[in-house]
Amino acid sequence: MNRNSQKWGELPTLVLGQIYEYLEPRDRLNASLACKHWRSVLFQKRFFTNFKLKLHVDNDRQCKFFRHTLHHLTSELIIIFDFLNVFHIEKIRRILYKIARCDNLQGLRFQTNSVGLVPPGDISEESLVDIEQFFVEPLKLFLSRKKTPCKILDLGAIEALTFYGLDLLKALSRPQELKALTLASIKYDPSHYPMFSMENTLLQKCSTLQVLSLDYDTLTEELLHAIEILPLKKFLISVHGLDRHHRGISERAWSEFSANFNNIELIVSLIYAFEAVEVLQVRILRQNMPITHLRVLFCDYMNVEALEWMSINNNNTLKSIQWIDSAYKHSDKNIMDLFLRSGQDPFVMMSWRCKNLEEIVIHGYVLDPHNIVGISRLRGRTLKRLEVSMIDSTPTEASMDSFIEEINTLLGQKWEPLNLNNVHPALGYLPVPDDVRDEYVFDLIRRDISN
Repeated sequence: MNRNSQKWGELPTLVLGQIYEYLEPRDRLNASLACKHWRSVLFQKRFFTNFKLKLHVDNDRQCKFFRHTLHHLTSELIIIFDFLNVFHIEKIRRILYKIARCDNLQGLRFQTNSVGLVPPGDISEESLVDIEQFFVEPLKLFLSRKKTPCKILDLGAIEALTFYGLDLLKALSRPQELKALTLASIKYDPSHYPMFSMENTLLQKCSTLQVLSLDYDTLTEELLHAIEILPLKKFLISVHGLDRHHRGISERAWSEFSANFNNIELIVSLIYAFEAVEVLQVRILRQNMPITHLRVLFCDYMNVEALEWMSINNNNTLKSIQWIDSAYKHSDKNIMDLFLRSGQDPFVMMSWRCKNLEEIVIHGYVLDPHNIVGISRLRGRTLKRLEVSMIDSTPTEASMDSFIEEINTLLGQKWEPLNLNNVHPALGYLPVPDDVRDEYVFDLIRRDISN
């Protein structure tokens, strides 16, 4: 037995490599566990085509293995780290300088759950130097590689990195190869933050760009017109505060944009936008805006007028709406449950008017079960996702079961309201730290980018 095992372990590298070519990736990985020699044969570029790696910076063993073995095999790298951890930042600096010398890596994404200590405009000169040294300089080296162009650059909605978006765009050696670019961010202070102007010609050079995210403050009519030549499939806009000097985007500009993009996904996200949410239909939404997805995340206000406005003016394009707040809200009595039971429920009207509506997610607001049934009747099986967590408990338990049973039948799938004890803590009745809520928001933004 031992003698035979020795022979199997001495198979020539060329022979073993040919055997590996007949195996599926999972079987190839299992085979490589047989011995050290079999494992060494696995790490060849031909076995790692389009290899995507999630690199957890807090895992020293994984980081070491990446730097020594996987760095030249990875096509897309997702760096997962804590932006507030100085040890993580130092590790990332080494990783970025390592990949700046890699010819195979085509995509880079950052992933964190913290918006940072302070906004870029308030960061000390010394801290700015640190960010430039640890992130920006090695990133520029990576983007300026001549042999292999960068096709995906996702700055992870990290405000301190998107602040340098213009510099990073200028560093691209072959911008015409870029497929996805995310420059939108989550603000540390949504009422006070620095803004940068985008050079329209830089985006126009990204002639194959399909996914783009920007902060609303960066968007101008000139920029909107400039990107009409790009083959965009998904455009994400993040709204925070409202700059009184921002002229907004006119109906005409959106009309011209829509004429060039018949099937684009336009995702508008309000993130901690406490002022903007109140004037959403006045300052941001437009009738000719081809909005497909609306996200209102922790803005502490349900703008019923905006919902009604959208159901009338954006009914041909709207596919998804998520209006999310926590069940816990601050007020004089610490109770701000909103009962949408009087008059016509805006979500019912939206379900009636918006013929392409496929997703409704509502958290932080108490809904009438009769209206949820109404939504289900109007949308039926075309509604792929209906998610709520707070329902008026006035009906008896028996009648609530009847409501749920009818909704199940109408939607053609098993359905029930989410239990607040089982949802993410940011949605619950208890107050949570900002970083817990940020974690939830970051995850939502990432899903919109990657889906």
